[in-house]
Amino acid sequence: MVIEQERAWRAEFPITNTWNYLNSCSLSPLPRSGRKALEEFGRQWTELGGRAWYDHWLGEYESLRVDLAGVLRVNADEVALEPSVSAALVSIATTFDYTTRPKVVVTDLDFPTDGHTWLALADRGVEVEFVRSPDRIGVPLEVFERAVDERTALVCTGHVYYTSGYIQDVRALAEICHRKGAALVVDAYQSIGALAFDAHASGVDYLVGGMLKWLMGGPGMAFLYSRAEVAERARPQALGWWGVRDPFDFDVEHLAYGRGARRFEYGTPAVAALFTARAGLALLDEIGIGTVRERHMLLSQRLLDGALEQGWRVRCPTDARQRTAIVTLEHPNAQAAVEVLRASGVIADARPGLIRLSPHYFNTLEEVDAALEIAAPLREAAPV
Repeated sequence: MVIEQERAWRAEFPITNTWNYLNSCSLSPLPRSGRKALEEFGRQWTELGGRAWYDHWLGEYESLRVDLAGVLRVNADEVALEPSVSAALVSIATTFDYTTRPKVVVTDLDFPTDGHTWLALADRGVEVEFVRSPDRIGVPLEVFERAVDERTALVCTGHVYYTSGYIQDVRALAEICHRKGAALVVDAYQSIGALAFDAHASGVDYLVGGMLKWLMGGPGMAFLYSRAEVAERARPQALGWWGVRDPFDFDVEHLAYGRGARRFEYGTPAVAALFTARAGLALLDEIGIGTVRERHMLLSQRLLDGALEQGWRVRCPTDARQRTAIVTLEHPNAQAAVEVLRASGVIADARPGLIRLSPHYFNTLEEVDAALEIAAPLREAAPV
């Protein structure tokens, strides 16, 4: 039964016929359902032209919002659809008054956008303080406790660190921030779709993420969650004509912000991305986030244990409960190592000093073992 189930999961991803694909935390491969969705988008565009907006696409847009609200366990009005996480963060950044609280706290493990967004506001008086990870895997809560003070406007950090897969306790971090009068902005690109998550229960003020990784929805579509009371008082200065209350009134002379998180939206969306995004979410719903999590723990632990047996130095938690499916191996020339893996049929990715592997639920233990066998000779050039 298990083998039949695995085969059905794999059959949804034709790439598995050609490659040992261990790179879903960068870009999940296109599922068959996603390709069918793209074909349906093409048919509607071909046959209906502009009429497709009113007959189909506006409905798809709102349906995606509802789908994402279900994944995050929030209300639809608390979700905005975005062209990218970078755009979402820029919009959020414009809502803060940095006059009395000029400090923004980011970690040295966070994705570059999480720092660049605020560094670009230096001429507005924003001061970015980078707190340091003691082990390059995670950042203890006490480090944030010391950094957040009466001058801190917000903390911007990842739910899961992209180089280590470490899962942060964002609920505890939100408590620290709020106790000291600061907001918490969470980059959840590496977590949503890999972990069950209740944004309401987490206490975060803002959360951003996208479709192209664990959610299997491809590039071109991201999302922003804003807690209802936070969204209603926010006045983003970076917005577009879809971020107003009635965009199809075409009123150029007046600005009435959209309801809730909708006020953070920009302009005309990438419609093709709507279709693939909904297909990915439907697949996730069919498999179940609990099943995904169990498979991630099983596959990544096999990968990590095998790497340790070979003598690799890993830069991720050794306990599967503390990380997603990301496993990182230290290597002085990671990009060259990734190219060697690719030449042998394994798709992985490189980050500075790291080979990063990330199986998804459709991968198998046999694929993990095969990748380890190919990686073994590369260990000779790795640090000890």
